[in-house]
Amino acid sequence: MNGLMMQQPLLISSLLVHAERHHGDQEIVSRRVEGDIHRCTYRDLASRSRRMAKAIAALGVKPGERVATLAWNGYRHMELYYAVSGSGGVLHTLNPRLHPDQVVYIADHAEDQVLFFDMTFLPLVEAVAGRVKTIKKFVAMTDRAHMPKESKIVGLLCFEDLVDANDDHFEWPTFDENQASSLCYTSGTTGNPKGVLYSHRSTLLHTFAIALPDALNVSARDTILPVVPMFHVNAWGLPYAACMMGAKLVFPGPGLDGKSLYELFETERVTVSAGVPTVWQGLLGYVEAGGLKFSTMRRTVIGGSACPPAMMTAFQQRYDVQVIHAWGMTEMSPVGTAAILKGKHLDLSPEERMAVQATQGRAVYGVDMKIVGEDGAALPWDGKVSGELLVRGPWIIQTYFKGEGGDPLVKDDQGRGWFPTGDVATIDPDGYMHITDRSKDVIKSGGEWIGSIDLENIAMAHPAVAMAACIAALHAKWDERPLLIVVKKHGAELTRDELIKFFEGRIAKWWTPDDVVFVDAIPLGATGKMLKNRLRDQYGKHLLAQG
Repeated sequence: MNGLMMQQPLLISSLLVHAERHHGDQEIVSRRVEGDIHRCTYRDLASRSRRMAKAIAALGVKPGERVATLAWNGYRHMELYYAVSGSGGVLHTLNPRLHPDQVVYIADHAEDQVLFFDMTFLPLVEAVAGRVKTIKKFVAMTDRAHMPKESKIVGLLCFEDLVDANDDHFEWPTFDENQASSLCYTSGTTGNPKGVLYSHRSTLLHTFAIALPDALNVSARDTILPVVPMFHVNAWGLPYAACMMGAKLVFPGPGLDGKSLYELFETERVTVSAGVPTVWQGLLGYVEAGGLKFSTMRRTVIGGSACPPAMMTAFQQRYDVQVIHAWGMTEMSPVGTAAILKGKHLDLSPEERMAVQATQGRAVYGVDMKIVGEDGAALPWDGKVSGELLVRGPWIIQTYFKGEGGDPLVKDDQGRGWFPTGDVATIDPDGYMHITDRSKDVIKSGGEWIGSIDLENIAMAHPAVAMAACIAALHAKWDERPLLIVVKKHGAELTRDELIKFFEGRIAKWWTPDDVVFVDAIPLGATGKMLKNRLRDQYGKHLLAQG
């Protein structure tokens, strides 16, 4: 016997309808590419999104077709989030930090029909406009006064002209909640990037989950500044959660340096933010150098790569900002876990609580996970045994766009599919998952595993270290040994022997790195992650060369 409840599809447009009705006067603040601060409300967002939905239809975009963006975090980008998906199209957020060749490949693979872009990226768009195969229209995300006087792009359209040409009398269509809503591509550090195609249903369920108190804890009392880009897995879902809960939004635009971010935090009274560790390094450096404090910010979500414990300590002990250590993937929409303490942890010592927070956390409801050994058998949750991390859930990928790479899932003995994350992890009896390495980054020395992340975290705790990467370097006797690649803080003095001595007593002696290479910079990928594959290519034979 079935229940007798209404069948109402979970659609992205419903978030905006809710925000307009219940939080219409809530503010959205954006630092624009034009240089000024723009202010609007959810009511304005809803009206302009309906106008843009009509404009997109007039451009010839049909339901299910892809509309691409090359844009910073801002109100116009937010309008496209709802105008495209809400009207039945598929929003494709292109990463502007990619090489032009990759942009062309991804746009062609997605079969994008229209490209909207911020003026910052005009040179990039001009470089690819003549090479892409399916994009028919290009739209500059600005007003008529800031349009380029000359451009290589024939028939370049103006965003504000499209908005002004339409009224907002538009009813959001109703359709199957499993229809595609947005498309993001993996970073593609090896091979071509692959597309992850989200549905309205998966997006709404993910939005419910991340708003929970034991996840990102979003409420109408918050002012959220998403530093994580809207082109990176939909800014971890925050543009959707803000609408659902009615939180004030502050968009930083292109200003992601420490000074620009700090000014917005203070002037707009930001309470929560989110981003990758490399961004927070710049912010903390600016705050520390100026002897500054945060007057309202009390939570920051750090993900994308492991948060060094030294950074967590700085935020929490020096600045009274709680760090929510989160983990996920593009293939997971992206949030999978959050390191929120349970009640039983509150009586622990500060050091013991920090050890819990330093994990990647426990699964939010909707995500199931397990670790398996080389034989595929599930391993115990004892916090000690490590294995390959597998996940499943309603907002986790089943297959890549257009079937690229074949079936990615691993089947268990009941025939259920699990997605292999590529991470090596432990899980403790309370369900807290701790990533010890990426499967491709783990160091196998004399048949024993060494976790590179633990060594990087120790190095980052040294006051003279700005950034550290640990890679497996070939070794004549032990096959592989850990090699540290280090960027020193500006003006700091540090020798190889001083840093290696810093590891004494912190790890098993045989884990100690064999050598340290000091560099001016560590290569970062398009989403701020360290490109260890490049470091291995350059320094993988360093220890052999040392004799």
